[in-house]
This record gives sequence, C-alpha cells and structure tokens, in this order.
Amino acid sequence: MITPKYSVIIPVYNRPDEVEELLESLAKQSFSNFEVILVEDGSSIKCERIFEKYSNRLSIRYFFKPNSGPGPSRNFGFEKAHGDYFIVFDSDCVIPSTYFEEIEAFQVRTPWDVWGGPDQGHKDFSPMQRAMGFTMSSFLTTGGIRGGKSTGFQPRSFNMGFRKEVFQKTGGFKFDRFAEDIEFSIRVRKAGFRVGLIPKAFVYHKRRTNFSQFYQQVKSFGAGRVLVGRVHSGEVKLTHWFPAFFVMGILIVPFLFLVQSWLAVVLLAGYFFYLGLIAIDCFVSTGSMYVSFLSAPAAFIQLTGYGLGFLKELWNTR
Repeated sequence: MITPKYSVIIPVYNRPDEVEELLESLAKQSFSNFEVILVEDGSSIKCERIFEKYSNRLSIRYFFKPNSGPGPSRNFGFEKAHGDYFIVFDSDCVIPSTYFEEIEAFQVRTPWDVWGGPDQGHKDFSPMQRAMGFTMSSFLTTGGIRGGKSTGFQPRSFNMGFRKEVFQKTGGFKFDRFAEDIEFSIRVRKAGFRVGLIPKAFVYHKRRTNFSQFYQQVKSFGAGRVLVGRVHSGEVKLTHWFPAFFVMGILIVPFLFLVQSWLAVVLLAGYFFYLGLIAIDCFVSTGSMYVSFLSAPAAFIQLTGYGLGFLKELWNTR
C-alpha cells in the first residue's frame, strides 16, 4: 500500500447529499496523493451508498460509530488515518480543484504545522446561502477574524490541516461540539506549533439552507466562544462582544421610546444604516442585487443569534 501524504477526515451526521457534493469535488482534485476517511457519527440517514459510489474514484474508507459530536468523530478519523498530514472539512463544503496544489506550493515557502484557509460562497449556491456566506466572512460583521487576516489566525474545522505529530502530541479535539475547533487552534498555538493562514486554500462553504437553521448555528457559535473563554483566559475579545452589544441595543429600544423617543429613533436609524452598509458591501462583492438584499436579514440573524447564544452561556456561568 502506498502511504498517502494527506488524510482528509470528514465527520458527517444525516447529510448524504452534502457529502456527495464534497466527494465529487475531491474526486476532481488536480493533486491526488490523499485518502478520505468518512466518519458517520451515528446518523439515522446514512451515506454508505454515497461512499460506495465513490469507492472506485477515491481512496476512501467508511466508518460508522455512535453519535458523539464532531470533535470526537474527527479524533476517531485521525486514529484511522495513514497520511503524514490531516485535513478536516465540514460536510457542507465544496473544494476547488486546485486546493491541494495551493497547500503544496504554500508549504514550500512557509511550512505551517497547523493551517487553515478562508471560506466563500459559490455562484451555484442558492442566494440565501451566498448571503449567509458573505455575512459570515464580512469585515463589517466579524472583523475579518474568519480568514480575512493572518495575524492571530485561528483555523476553523470547515477548512483545517495539520501535521500528524500535532495530533499525537495534543490528542486532537477536546470539546465534543461548540467551538471545538477554536479551542484546538488556541491550544496548539500555546503548545508552540506554527499556526497560520493559507489565503488561496479556500473552500466553498454552504452554511445552512434557511435562516432558521442559520440562527441555530450561529447561536451555538456564540455559546461556544464563552466556553472557550472558560478554558483559555483572554480569548473572549471585544470583537466577540459586539453581537452581544448589538442584541442589548435592540432590547433597550422599547425602553428608550418611553423615556427619550428621539434616542430610540436615532438608535434604530443606526441599525438600518449599518445593515444598509452590509447590503452595499455585499452587492460590490457579489454583483447580485438579490443576494445583497438577503444579506441584511442574514447579518441581523447572525448577530442576534450569536449575541443571544453568547449572553445565555455567559448567564449560565453565574
């Protein structure tokens, strides 16, 4: 057996259609020295049929295990992997055909021990998915912390890679879910590993298919950041507080109408102006009027969901 250079670990839970798109994109890679480890995390809707479909096109193995969350499922995959490097993708990603070429070229110049890449929407995604993808990566909503800047970059599990030795020395993910990737990124940096961004190693990330699912996702992100802060002091920064302030501003509007109505009007105008800026920025970025129209409610849901999850978990620590 020829040892692959990379092992791609994909945990999946009840998403066979997404996995098929991901595997199709991996089958079209210009660089082929990698294996795929598909870890079914206790799904009731299994993707075994999808695995069989690609068994002749990819070096792929399939494992089914009881549900434990994405963190332990990735660790399970790492234990089964044969590669010198491990790469993690979320099941709702589609990978550009030159992804591994970009990794190979960058590592010659700057050999990171742990790396990550950005995510973005694809022209074939639904307008809602493109709007959610834009707001999750926009400087106006996240401050560029999700792949827009390299300083202090924390790789996320939708697009992350690292040397086998990193897993051997750290034990992999410690959280089962909710910011398990952020906690891992912080811990490996503290352990002295070289951690950084590979800007051209991006993936197309679908996010969720509707605003309700998106709200639940970002709410868990907010709660997860508080959980990270409990373990790693100083890792809850002003940027992470911004959605909480956004929510608190909304909550005080009714009170302001009772005591100083002009202040309430000014605050509401500020919210509409801010969301309007996001929509304009989205139009400049995507060229789509419809996607830019959807970006305003997507940003509102993102910030309120994250903020409420953050505040609720913060309250639970009292």
